Amino acid sequence: MTNSQTIAAAPGAAAHRSYEGKTMRLTGFLTYFLLLAACLAAGPGPARAASSSRQVMALTDGWRFIKEDIAGAEKADFDDSEWTKVTLPHSFNGSESDEGSYYRGPTWYRRAILISAAKPGRRLAIQFDAAATAADVFLNGKKVGRHEGGHAAFRFDITDAIVPGRNLLAVRVNNSPTKVITPLGGDFTIFGGLYRPVSLIETDAVHIDLYNHAGPGVYARASEIGPANAKLAIDVRVANDLAKATRANVLSRVIDSSGREVARASRSLAIPPRTVRSVTLQTRVASPRLWDGVRDPYLYRVVTQIGDGGDEVTVPLGIRTFRVDPQQGFILNGKSYPLRGANLHHPSRPGIGNAVSNDQIAEDFAILREMGSTGLRLAHFQHPTKSYEEADRLGLGLWTEIGINSEVQDTAEFRANAAQQLRELIAQTFNHPSIMMWGIGNEVYSEDPLVTRVLQSLQAVAKEADPSRPTVYAHCCQADDHPKAMVSDIIGFNRYFGWYPDKQGRTMDSWAKATHQLLPNRSIGVSEYGAGGSIIHQADPPGPVVTTAPWHPEQYQTEYHERNWRELRDKPYIFANFIWVAFDFASAGRHEGDRRGINDKGLVTYDRKTPKDSYYWYQANWSDKPMLHITSRRFIQRPQADVEVKAYSNAGPATLLLNGEPVSTIAPQERILRWNIRLRPGPNRIEVRSASGTPALSDVVYWSYAQLPSMVSIEKH
Repeated sequence: MTNSQTIAAAPGAAAHRSYEGKTMRLTGFLTYFLLLAACLAAGPGPARAASSSRQVMALTDGWRFIKEDIAGAEKADFDDSEWTKVTLPHSFNGSESDEGSYYRGPTWYRRAILISAAKPGRRLAIQFDAAATAADVFLNGKKVGRHEGGHAAFRFDITDAIVPGRNLLAVRVNNSPTKVITPLGGDFTIFGGLYRPVSLIETDAVHIDLYNHAGPGVYARASEIGPANAKLAIDVRVANDLAKATRANVLSRVIDSSGREVARASRSLAIPPRTVRSVTLQTRVASPRLWDGVRDPYLYRVVTQIGDGGDEVTVPLGIRTFRVDPQQGFILNGKSYPLRGANLHHPSRPGIGNAVSNDQIAEDFAILREMGSTGLRLAHFQHPTKSYEEADRLGLGLWTEIGINSEVQDTAEFRANAAQQLRELIAQTFNHPSIMMWGIGNEVYSEDPLVTRVLQSLQAVAKEADPSRPTVYAHCCQADDHPKAMVSDIIGFNRYFGWYPDKQGRTMDSWAKATHQLLPNRSIGVSEYGAGGSIIHQADPPGPVVTTAPWHPEQYQTEYHERNWRELRDKPYIFANFIWVAFDFASAGRHEGDRRGINDKGLVTYDRKTPKDSYYWYQANWSDKPMLHITSRRFIQRPQADVEVKAYSNAGPATLLLNGEPVSTIAPQERILRWNIRLRPGPNRIEVRSASGTPALSDVVYWSYAQLPSMVSIEKH
């Protein structure tokens, strides 16, 4: 097997993102499309030119949609005038749902596109950044391909299927449950639709390969990294779609963050007809500036081009070393770098489901970085490309994984689909320096040995595709040294001591110490821990909570996280601590907390408007930015006069003022400030001010005390 086949490529959408801000030369198939698209509401946006011959056109507007299966909908002359007009990205399950009420089944999307006649030596592909969960793609009634898997990009060559002028693109998207397409189960809503962008890509016949699991065909690997220089190997896959042999000159340039070229390498290679050939370019970056996580997330980019003005692709490059040590935890560039943060479930929002925008994804990452996160677990699927870009930019180390969840099947079809999804994940995200490990599964419940066999097969796929990163599995429901927990290179544990009833009686502290003693030579992390909490439910103190009941007071979640983080923070052998979960999310099978269809373990509400008190607890412990936050702020109507004021702070001593009068100044103990006060009847203003420091910090809440009338017993006569 060649080197290029054993090392995966970068994200599938990176190619068209490379051209943002440039003006496209109007040549080839897309010329007619660009000039006349407005006639069919194509909405492609302004033309962009580049020195590259590659052209990319987003297919955003002009779609028709129906939420049912329609015979003949793939045909060019089918009448879809009564269908709903939609704009991509689009999900046909837009909001959280009651159990069983959301749609899982086949749907259709249709769109007309105008394409010119082919110019000699040009090729046209269609790219779907994702379609949930299976997609059959037709052009002018002819099937051009099928993709199974709801979270990865995929592409089809449509050069031979187009006709000059009007073409009809039809896509049957089906999110029905199957026993083939992973995930087979899980505690989350399975949204559906063309919920990520769709685009056309036009290239020369000699181009950087588009069909290596929809990766960009360019991937860079740094080695021998030192203060003087870093060795760089750039693997490039070049496709020759001509009927004759040709020779291609391949040039890669390394560009720093200021736009300056700091290294280059080139080679010429002969390519037989209708063949993909690989070439590895070698160069060195002098005095490399390292990608050092949140300490300094420095990024280069690698720009690779075929010939002068030919096909071009840009991929990110972060130069860094890392390792995971059973005693010292996660080490980045030779220094301790504990990965701490939250699980980020597949991004979704009320009203739109998982059809989120890049701005919304960036908002999620900003919220989690503001909390002080150094890493995230992207559960339980491949996430949008923007997620990996934001992690690169902010310096957040990632655990990313495929959707092996809850259940597996011991069939050739299932194994093939799981392996395909893992290869796609690695191929499309390989170049992102933020990715530290490949997740091969999450809490498969069965004790059957087939689970171990499936994980072993995925372990082999991952090590073949990318031996440079460790694999990891999130283990749940059997012994810590169960055979399926021993397959991956490192291991994470989903542990909910203090929340689920079967986890009562143990603590995170006792579990971690015992597991480290049991597995002293195995790197262990906490992949999930958390508790439900509603901002509507307020009780201080919260008292006992039944996890599956409607009552989930915010204070219980807060106390849970206070206790668990204290028990985790001083254990350097734990390479990662990931809270379940960053944001409340849709889970149609749940009926608990303050509403159906929502998992309320988030540190922030589903709409992202309200960070819960537990969010600020972690900010006080993790962030270097001075902060001050009064807890139980939403518990406004108080039934007792004697109450505790509790605040989180990492900014030193603070003063409490009650109705404008100072009470006392105290220093935080383990990031917590506490005062006992007596409220007067009616409204009360409670303010906490930092006693010193810059900037000055203060937080204010308003609580009301109303004395309840005495209960009078009435005897029956």
